[in-house]
Amino acid sequence: MQHVSKRNPNANYFFEGSSTVIAGKEASGHNFAETLPMEMSVNIFSQLDIQSLCSATVTCKLWNDIIEKNDYLWRNHCLTVRAVCQKEIDSDRGDGFSWKVTLVRNYRKGYVKRAWLSGRFSVIRSAEEIPNMSMYPLDAETWGEILEAELER
Repeated sequence: MQHVSKRNPNANYFFEGSSTVIAGKEASGHNFAETLPMEMSVNIFSQLDIQSLCSATVTCKLWNDIIEKNDYLWRNHCLTVRAVCQKEIDSDRGDGFSWKVTLVRNYRKGYVKRAWLSGRFSVIRSAEEIPNMSMYPLDAETWGEILEAELER
């Protein structure tokens, strides 16, 4: 069954059982970033987690431009990693790296360090039992922190 919308004559709705297919100019949806002020778009993007923010950068050129030009969007995520990698984050920021570059440089390290410090790998008895994604080049000071945490358990 086909229905032509009275609001938008360019949109045709096809009903097949319980699913509806929309064909026409508005089938692709609406890009909020084209109509909202830049500040509001940045506010919307600031609500995304790291994975979603990275996915949004490849959604369209406009979203990529907004996200790449607003270092603020990466700041809170970087500060979350800083809770585990304070020395590294502070060093990178002191060297003039942007929040995004600092986050990219330290995200994986922070994840691995947090997992080790939380005791996630405390029951490993041999090298073969270490999960693939649990290793990252860590400095001697970081391994010292991990060993101290293990000794306290």
